[in-house]
Amino acid sequence: MAVGEGVPFDDRGLAYGDGLFETVLVRDGVATLWEAHMARLARGCERLGIAMPSRSALDALPGRAGAGLRVLKLTLTRGSGGRGYRLPDSPAPRLRWRTTPFAPSPERWWQGVRVRHCRLALGIQPRLAGLKHLNRLENVMARAEWQDPDVAEGLLCDSEGRLVEATSMNLFWRRDGRLETPGLARCGVAGTLRDGLCRRLGIQEVDAAPEVLEDAEAVWLGNAVQGLWPVHRLDDARGRMLARWRLGSVHRELQAEAHALLGYPRHAGEAGQRDEEDEA
Repeated sequence: MAVGEGVPFDDRGLAYGDGLFETVLVRDGVATLWEAHMARLARGCERLGIAMPSRSALDALPGRAGAGLRVLKLTLTRGSGGRGYRLPDSPAPRLRWRTTPFAPSPERWWQGVRVRHCRLALGIQPRLAGLKHLNRLENVMARAEWQDPDVAEGLLCDSEGRLVEATSMNLFWRRDGRLETPGLARCGVAGTLRDGLCRRLGIQEVDAAPEVLEDAEAVWLGNAVQGLWPVHRLDDARGRMLARWRLGSVHRELQAEAHALLGYPRHAGEAGQRDEEDEA
């Protein structure tokens, strides 16, 4: 255990989760969905009352990532100070960032994933709903519910039984020919890929019980780093299968739209073609 290193002990992000973060896919120094990430960060700063860093400083960061596919993580805290929960009189927000190499999971794109319901229920707090704030303890606890490597993600409901999201991804499904996603007015993270797809395709936000997935024609999980994963199997919190889907064209249609926003292959053949080009 490192002692006395890194973030100051009195940083409010460390002490209270008082801050925001963004996780951005960067390809050869160019950030994907950058304006959407900056818009969400600005919304979070306004709602929490934290000064937004200058756009010039933020806009310079993706270019420092270097060549290849990388993930840029920005963490903005209110800084240090204040007594207990009381805000500091003159806060000095603290911005930290780093980039790491990233390799997506093509097998999850094309073969799909198995997911399960989680026992943990998300608390309802409309003032924080949609934000990517630093207090993610609920997600940590939910992710600790399973260790099976065959289960890619866990689905979360709020404390009143409405579907919200997965532990680190947004949720989509199709029923009666309509694309739907959970409404996030009470809790959950409004992902930038989700936002782009909703704007592009008019996906309807709905309040729905988890049983809606068992009757869906197709189910997907997605975020702005991993892309879109079609779901081929849904389990309950005990690991018992509730539904299974055979992947087909309906799954690929939404995936192609999502991957067009992220610069990922839109179908398996395109992925193979890109691999050959990289080797040439």
